[in-house]
Amino acid sequence: MILEDNYRYKGMRKSLVKQLRDKGIKTEQVLEAIQKVPRHFFFDDTFLEYAYEDKAFPIEEGQTISQPYTVAFQTELLAIQKNDKVLEVGTGSGYQSCILLELGAKVFTVEYQKKLYQRVKDFLPTINYYPRIFWGDGTKGLPQFMPYNKIIVTAGAPAIPPSLIHQLKEGGILVIPVGSKQNQIMIRITKKYDNQFKKENFHTFSFVPLRGEEGWHDQ
Repeated sequence: MILEDNYRYKGMRKSLVKQLRDKGIKTEQVLEAIQKVPRHFFFDDTFLEYAYEDKAFPIEEGQTISQPYTVAFQTELLAIQKNDKVLEVGTGSGYQSCILLELGAKVFTVEYQKKLYQRVKDFLPTINYYPRIFWGDGTKGLPQFMPYNKIIVTAGAPAIPPSLIHQLKEGGILVIPVGSKQNQIMIRITKKYDNQFKKENFHTFSFVPLRGEEGWHDQ
């Protein structure tokens, strides 16, 4: 794994950011965060040429590092403010956590697959990113640190987990892909002050299935 960020990689990120802007990502802070985080750090040396393509890429345990557009789109929907307490369900490669940290969020991230959890826990400090990382069933959230300003789910859910709604602060936002195992609609839930909810539907995406008690049960 190459942990060097030279002009070539920075130039590739600049091209990626232009692509994302052309595809409709408007929030400058989100684009700046993508410009800052070296995505090639998350790739094996053999696959470095794919690091700045706007595509998802397989990682261990049948998971993927999400397509940069998807990362940017979900992050934009969250409308991160500095010092927001954010719960991320599905740590994966750790890339999304880094984007959230660049935006000034306090990140709590939970991963279902123990091997991925261990890998990210060991790796992220080596590139100076320090989210709080946990291993467990992310569909149940992390109630010990609730409430959260924002919650992001990075795997496809069959329905919205009630535990996550419960752990959201009043006025908070949950962004989650919901649907079948193949395709999901991106949903944004805003928790209102009178315990009412505003639900917005966005585009169709394709995520790996969300595992856990309030996710998909079969392997």
